[in-house]
Amino acid sequence: MTLYRQLIIFTLCLFFLLFTGSWLAKFESTRSFLINQLESHAQDTATSLGLSISSRDGAGDMATVEGMVNAVFDRGYYESIRLTDTNNKTVLERKLKVTIENVPQWFISLVPLKTPEATANTMSGWRRTGTVQVKSHPGYAYHTLWEDAVRMTLWFVACGILVLTGGAVGLRILLKPLYRVEQQADALCRKEYELQEQLPWTKELRSVVEAMNRMTLKVKEMFEEQVLHTESLREWAYHDVLTGLGNRRYFESQVNAYLDIPESPKRGVLLLLQINDLSTLNLQKGLQAGDDLVKRVGELIRESFVQCESAIMSRLTGGDFAIFLPDVQPWVAESVTSTLTDRLRQVAAEGVSLTDQVGHVGVSVFDGSVTLARILSEADAALAAARQTGPNAWNIRVIGGDDAEKTPLGQFKWKELLEKALDERRIVVEAQPVVAMRDPQQILHLEVFSRVVREDGEGISASLFMPFAERMKLVSALDRLVLEKVRQYDRRQLPAENVAVNISASSLQDLTFRQWVENFLSNLPPSSPRLIFEFAEYGAVQNLQVLRDFRTVLEKQGHGIGLDHFGRSFSNLGYLQSLRPDYVKIDRAYTGELKDEENDARFYISSLCRVAHSIDITVIAEGVETEQQYRILRELNLDAAQGYFLKRPRPMEECLT
Repeated sequence: MTLYRQLIIFTLCLFFLLFTGSWLAKFESTRSFLINQLESHAQDTATSLGLSISSRDGAGDMATVEGMVNAVFDRGYYESIRLTDTNNKTVLERKLKVTIENVPQWFISLVPLKTPEATANTMSGWRRTGTVQVKSHPGYAYHTLWEDAVRMTLWFVACGILVLTGGAVGLRILLKPLYRVEQQADALCRKEYELQEQLPWTKELRSVVEAMNRMTLKVKEMFEEQVLHTESLREWAYHDVLTGLGNRRYFESQVNAYLDIPESPKRGVLLLLQINDLSTLNLQKGLQAGDDLVKRVGELIRESFVQCESAIMSRLTGGDFAIFLPDVQPWVAESVTSTLTDRLRQVAAEGVSLTDQVGHVGVSVFDGSVTLARILSEADAALAAARQTGPNAWNIRVIGGDDAEKTPLGQFKWKELLEKALDERRIVVEAQPVVAMRDPQQILHLEVFSRVVREDGEGISASLFMPFAERMKLVSALDRLVLEKVRQYDRRQLPAENVAVNISASSLQDLTFRQWVENFLSNLPPSSPRLIFEFAEYGAVQNLQVLRDFRTVLEKQGHGIGLDHFGRSFSNLGYLQSLRPDYVKIDRAYTGELKDEENDARFYISSLCRVAHSIDITVIAEGVETEQQYRILRELNLDAAQGYFLKRPRPMEECLT
């Protein structure tokens, strides 16, 4: 029971006790007064009659005496009038049957009134001739007492209602700071740090509110310290402070994580950009001028590839930069490289460099299984060829692979393939379980992967067709088709009730898609699984406000969101506090670095885990491919894991039971 209700009940009990005591005292006072009045009235009447009869009795005028008695008795205020002689023999008697009107019988039975009887002597000279006995009628007293009781009760009820209403309003006003403290505590449980700016004037309540505010600030400071500590670890291990891009370690871990994904087609583009004569600029104009040029080139790289969600941008050393674009077709390389060198010419026009020759770009394009060393070697050779070509020039070298011709390379062929697949609904889904870290047999949810089926029956993974779908504005249609596929499955036949579906962040920018999703979720059959919409962290951060609104819609329908590739972007981790996803999946690049006990990735993952756990977010490790990785991750207190070491992806139909 709430404090408000307890105080209301306590107030009502006090008022009831006060009312009962006052009512009983007033009632008894009225009752005693009426009895005294009846007695006085009877005595006055007996005395008056005695004197009147004495003056007439001496004359022996009984007719007159009887007339006087009748005149008094007929007024109705008496139950009986009796005239007796000296021998107590009744000479004259009048009686009225006691009938009390307009008073409930239960009241008469509950409140007995002793009807008083008065006497007076009749005289003839000095000789007593008889006695007059008068007994008052109780009807008037009962009627008066009943009306007075009713009036008192109604008055106290009215006062009670007034006290209840006023007390309720007053208590709400007085207890409002406590309600805000309760809301503040609930918000603190959700790791939302709300402060009460308006302090109550009541001393005790003010102390409580001030203490709660201090505690909230302290918890907020602790969370911010965790975030800063984690971000410091990330910056120290993976971040280039001067440009804000990743460093060489970040580059190598991300690229190797992509190349090591088992049973997945590999293709992409690597760009090496080298600033010309950076050492000469440092000598002639000072280190600050060199740093300014490096920062400017870092900015133009970020501007050039900001729309590419999966781009890995790094400064390797000095004036050398690397940009890795996974799952990109070879014909894209020329377009992005040309755009980058055009921006280099803009830097030359700004006068930041010594000459118009700001830098060169070497590009290696690969299609098939290949090592990072081979890609870098080819890009370095292309860079050398670009330096021989002219200022701000570029050169491309292509690395072939065994499976280079398995999928169409032309943009128009891709467009034709995807549109036809959408029309014919030629998409299949596979699922990979996410298992609890402490119990690998417990499946928390299934993550769905989609494949487009070509006319020859061969499947093309999403990593290959999604970049083209986004370019051709077909990604929303593909996301819809995957959601419709998942809706067909009965959660009672699945090993887990939750199914995660990867959704492109660009779909969130499509208002029509968001409206379609809301309608789609409203019409889901009860047997459908609970859906978790999974977004890559980089895309989620770029569309943070839209994603917050989208999450609100999902929560109303009982569904949720998750973040994939968590830690890949260099975003401030504070956004987690407002977004509150169901879970985050730590990027496989950090998992891939877990090769020994004392490793920077280990401390970074542990810090990420503490930050997420402090706001009740589940932490999942993706890309767990070895027993050693799994063992270390268990020690780091992660909640769940996903990878080929635990469970391999398989067709959704094979997951049914």
